[in-house]
Amino acid sequence: MKKAIIDLGTNTFQLLIVEQAGTHFELIHEDSYAAKIGKGGISQGIITPEGIERAIAGLNHFKEIWEKEGILTSQVLATATSAVRNAKNGEAFCQAILDATGINIQVISGEEEAGLIYEGVKLGTHIGKTPSMIMDIGGGSVEFIICDQDRIYWKQSFEIGGQRLMDKFMNSDPISPRSVGLLRDYLEEQLLPLTNAVHQYAPECIIGSAGSFETLVDMYSMKHFGEWPPRTQVSFELPITDFYDSFLALVSNGHNERMAIPGMIELRVDMIVVGVCLIDFVLKRYDIQQIKVSTYALKEGILSRLLSQA
Repeated sequence: MKKAIIDLGTNTFQLLIVEQAGTHFELIHEDSYAAKIGKGGISQGIITPEGIERAIAGLNHFKEIWEKEGILTSQVLATATSAVRNAKNGEAFCQAILDATGINIQVISGEEEAGLIYEGVKLGTHIGKTPSMIMDIGGGSVEFIICDQDRIYWKQSFEIGGQRLMDKFMNSDPISPRSVGLLRDYLEEQLLPLTNAVHQYAPECIIGSAGSFETLVDMYSMKHFGEWPPRTQVSFELPITDFYDSFLALVSNGHNERMAIPGMIELRVDMIVVGVCLIDFVLKRYDIQQIKVSTYALKEGILSRLLSQA
């Protein structure tokens, strides 16, 4: 049976279509759309009319794809996260989407989002027996999950995603050293619950999921191999020395110079600056020396739950 799953992220909408047979699945189609529903309004707690228009355009684009696969819109599983759950007009946004596209959106809590990300990462990456920290950087929120292969020790969603950090700290391009310092001070304060959890569980590795981490893997692959990473590969090791090389290049250059880096894409070229500042903070603050990257995240977590119910 074919299933369509949509993750309506703050920056990017993502579509996953699979053929499910019991507890197994075959990938049919993947797509993404830069809806950027957080742009221009997330810091005011709204989704702008332009953001709603981009959302409808993106979902209509997806709709053409799943209808060709014979999937009914009423059967599509669509979840929305930070931008929608925190917007004053979140309900109106969901209603506008339903009226325009027929898609019924489920808005999930940060707690549930973190749990689904864990299940998605676990579907494609062997986490191992020692504690690791999954870190999912979205446009609206960032999820941290301290876990091993068998269980979650601690998880929390923080409303400090890329679009929010850009609005708050990226008032020049390249970002100024002063802004980076202010951002670090802000993270020290905001991530106090994470600091306490790290002291308790001592994770040895970061497993990064979502946009910024995927782009860092693309940059690494282009630099060392001259080609994009294999589409079929969903789990990667990112040497920490390569992360720091990329970090320096991204924070010290402006938009056009970043765009010229092999592996960079237009969708991530600006938000990745605050993304790598966040990763840098976590690595140094918690003395973590290993980075893995998973291309599986929230939507694969929904898939994992579907498979477990079969």
